Amino acid sequence: MDESETLVRRGALGVLAAAGTVAVLVGVAFSGVATAVAIGDPGPLVRWGLPVVETLTELAASLTVGALLLAVCVLPRRTAPPAAAPAASSPAATPSAPATTPTAAPGTGSGRAAADGSAYPRSLVLAGVAAGAWTVLSVVHLVLAYASVAGASPTAPSFGDELVLFVTQIDLGRTLLSVTTVAAVVTALALVVATPTGAAWTAALALVALWQLGQTGHAAGAASHDLATSAMVLHLVSAAVWIGALAALAVLVRRLGTDVVPAVARFSVVAGWCVAGVAISGVVNSVVRLGGWDGLQTRYGVLLVVKILLFGALALLGLAHRRATVPQLAGPRGGRLFWRVVLVELVVMGAVSGVAVALGSSPPPVPETAAADTSPAYVLTGHPLPPEPTALRWLTEWRWDVLMACAAAAGVVVYLRWVRRLRRRGDTWSWLRTASWVVGMLLFAWTTSGGPSVYGHVLFSAHMIQHMVLVMVVPLFVALSAPVTLLLRAVPPRATTLRGDVSRGPREWVLTLVHSRVGRFFANPLVAALNFAGSMVVFYYSGLFEWSLRSPVGHLAMVVHFTLAGYLFVNALAGIDPGPTRPAYPMRLLLLFATMAFHAFFGVALVGGEGLLVADWFGLTGRPWGPSAIRDQQLGGSIAWGIGEIPTLALAIVVAVQWTRDDERTARRRDRRVDRDGDDEMDEYNAMLADLAGRDAPRPGGTT
Repeated sequence: MDESETLVRRGALGVLAAAGTVAVLVGVAFSGVATAVAIGDPGPLVRWGLPVVETLTELAASLTVGALLLAVCVLPRRTAPPAAAPAASSPAATPSAPATTPTAAPGTGSGRAAADGSAYPRSLVLAGVAAGAWTVLSVVHLVLAYASVAGASPTAPSFGDELVLFVTQIDLGRTLLSVTTVAAVVTALALVVATPTGAAWTAALALVALWQLGQTGHAAGAASHDLATSAMVLHLVSAAVWIGALAALAVLVRRLGTDVVPAVARFSVVAGWCVAGVAISGVVNSVVRLGGWDGLQTRYGVLLVVKILLFGALALLGLAHRRATVPQLAGPRGGRLFWRVVLVELVVMGAVSGVAVALGSSPPPVPETAAADTSPAYVLTGHPLPPEPTALRWLTEWRWDVLMACAAAAGVVVYLRWVRRLRRRGDTWSWLRTASWVVGMLLFAWTTSGGPSVYGHVLFSAHMIQHMVLVMVVPLFVALSAPVTLLLRAVPPRATTLRGDVSRGPREWVLTLVHSRVGRFFANPLVAALNFAGSMVVFYYSGLFEWSLRSPVGHLAMVVHFTLAGYLFVNALAGIDPGPTRPAYPMRLLLLFATMAFHAFFGVALVGGEGLLVADWFGLTGRPWGPSAIRDQQLGGSIAWGIGEIPTLALAIVVAVQWTRDDERTARRRDRRVDRDGDDEMDEYNAMLADLAGRDAPRPGGTT
């Protein structure tokens, strides 16, 4: 190992050590561990150890997720060692990717370093090691967390038996045990997977653990529970990806060689989205927990201001890094610039993580468990009973779902950016498709955060409206906007910007999903129709319906499943995006009318039913207004039967119009071919008629 490589390795270790040290020191300094508790003090070991372990656990989880993210979509992946870097005048060196033709690797300064292809597998090894540390730290965190909650020392004789009850009977204990188990599974998978698909599934499991962590802490007991919890999940995921990916990149940089510039450029895009996620979730959490401007004068408010200042500094550093440093990484000073930015960003990230731990240990101005509303609706749903619905209130009543609202906003931003990219290079894109996408996203946001969501928790009929819009209306607008087609036109393949790169960006991942066996199976028109209609019966007549009402995870699963099922069905019949082998137009209409009849049958079954679905939910809301629970359920059946057929009829009209246009295009193509080559079919037909006429003509002598 030469001197430059040694410096790179020492720099990576030094940066990570500095970040971890700052995080731990800040977390301990602001957590109040030096003050013993008057009643139920678990001892100095627990008071000092818990914030340290919490901070280290968060950092290990972040490094795990970040290393997996690098393997999924950031690091260049080559099937063979790359050739010499192309010159700036090469066709591969497009203006949109100036950082793909470096001449030197940061830290080397030799101008001849090339990628050795080992960064990708090393990222998976790094993820496995970090996940192993996460698992061990989670076990320690579980023990110390119970000791802190119970006010008991881990050395107490009955501590073991009480800990077993904690992890089996108490929600917090079960959650922490589940996180530990998932971390252990992630450890095993990260060390055995070797493909981007395997890394993606492993990263999804790691995100599940982060989701579970988001259900604990102040968010779990806040007055605005759902809002605070969804904001915390967004915050944890965004921060973990941001911190962990940068730390993993610092560790793996010496393995990247000349590929470091495209890797950093791709990471900077991911970091930009993480900045938005952290900012939005931070604003939401501040509003929920401060309770007003007076909350800034409390200890919690001071810590929050410190965190905001650190976050602002970090965001400015990231912006400067993206605009100025990335294009210069290929130059002779690239190594110094890279490590300078990484060092400062990681130190500030560590400070932000430490302040976050301190915030978690400080009581917010808004009490966590105070519930002024003791009505049956609040006890059941966690929300005050909304006022009686009117036409105006369906539009003005909102209860924001941060994840769904951010997904809709991100969808609009990405789609419009792709359209702009096409127009900047001279291509066109239908404004009707753009308008269709925007309308679909607005409807999605309204359905998941507006009137259908507010009233869907207490009225079955409102829940059915939410369901019908998600499965039939939103997919119709989304499918007609052709988002996959726009992606394939606007985003170039990665192989065109970095020769020999077979890693997966957004374009490659979408094509992988479209052409996979699972994707082709669910996109098949018959399967899509069966999933579209059959999953509705399975959902409402099983425990899945109740799960979606009681669990935020179940609600999210419902929204994702039915929106995706509707898109696959509409795209199979009238969509533009690639994927299914679409049947002939008569068969499409037959499938559509069959599903329409099934919806009618489902609605009639609900209208005539006398048994209340999820009776201990809809029957116990204590509504003083509106119809009875069973009458409201029958009204929901009428909605599924009647109103649900309107989008189906609109889809039938779209299929009929497409059929007519297809016939017209076929006729025009035939006319052009006839004008160019002549009509051989018509000539043969006329010749056949002439031959038949000759056979039937009278012969001499009066015979035929």
